[in-house]
Amino acid sequence: MTSGPLLVEEQGQILTLWLNRPEKRNALNRALVEALTEAFREAEGRPGVRVIVLRGKGPVFCAGADLSELERYTEMGPEASLADAKRLGGLLLAMRRHPRPIIAAVHGKALAGGCGLATACDLILASEEAVFGYPEVLLGFVPAMVMAILRKKLGEGRAFEMVALGKGHSAAEAQELGLVNRVFPVDQFQTGVKEVATELAKRPPEAITLTKALLTELADLSVADGIARGAEVNVEARQTDACRAGIKAFLQKHGPSS
Repeated sequence: MTSGPLLVEEQGQILTLWLNRPEKRNALNRALVEALTEAFREAEGRPGVRVIVLRGKGPVFCAGADLSELERYTEMGPEASLADAKRLGGLLLAMRRHPRPIIAAVHGKALAGGCGLATACDLILASEEAVFGYPEVLLGFVPAMVMAILRKKLGEGRAFEMVALGKGHSAAEAQELGLVNRVFPVDQFQTGVKEVATELAKRPPEAITLTKALLTELADLSVADGIARGAEVNVEARQTDACRAGIKAFLQKHGPSS
């Protein structure tokens, strides 16, 4: 592990990034956003890493923006404010474009920017006591940076309801909305996260990378263009050693179909 606002822990094929500002409820400030962006960039150069898990130290996953920085938002000029917004936007985009699958392991509260971090991940695993929400509208603000991702995940109607009402949602409610993938009892959360991450790490990495990239790309394509692009990815997958080995093993076990 390293020290500072972000702790990096590598165990086997799983890289865990720990938000490390528990005294501030892991609130996002410039240093933490920049540390996360750099950690994701650096992880791309680690061939042994197959899965990244994002977690929070202390009782809260992430409560959103640091209050000391939040106060400065309204005092910034347009140029400085845009640069600040783009910094967080760059992090979210880096997560979506990252070749490795990213799991958000959420306990406690994931609010505002913290909920945005979780939303940008490929999977959200939640403890049953977790709470998700975008309360920015209650401050006259908009969670604009994550809106494109949230709309694709939930659909326009549910995304609007979640953002416009600004209410908190239990883990079970967030799962019903389609934001959370799995919910675990508190005493099974740690084990559940480890099992899912380990299972995902066992999958052929080339296939997982192609799957993630294609799903992200499809969001901007028509059905016809999506199918065409799918054909191209199909060809790419067939050329990988993992696919060749998998098909060979399947045929050896079951034999060719008649």
